Amino acid sequence: MANRARDWLRQAEDDLEWANDSLAGGRWAQSCFIAQQVAEKALKAIAIARGAADLRSHSIVKIAEALGIDGELASMGRRLDAYYISARYPDAYPEGAPFEYFDRAIASDALGYARNFVERARVELPDA
Repeated sequence: MANRARDWLRQAEDDLEWANDSLAGGRWAQSCFIAQQVAEKALKAIAIARGAADLRSHSIVKIAEALGIDGELASMGRRLDAYYISARYPDAYPEGAPFEYFDRAIASDALGYARNFVERARVELPDA
């Protein structure tokens, strides 16, 4: 079976562009969700490159723990994991639609965190 690490990283990079487009369009909740997806895919690229292709979690925190990644990046992952559900589902809040709870600053921070995960993956996959 082929090593798909580069494919995961390339998809993370493309999703990051999608997140940037969403930010520019004022779709802040969507930007936050996509940022979570970017970080998850970047970590999965690292996992596959390290031979740990069986990581099936959607939690950035859990994947980072399994890979021994901690510190500031893990902290960013905790922030991004919070957007996996809350940016999409109205029942994550007592009332209102999720998009009403997000703003440009939150989305910009989320994209900055996502970029850090992509950069980490680029370091670990220099041929990607």
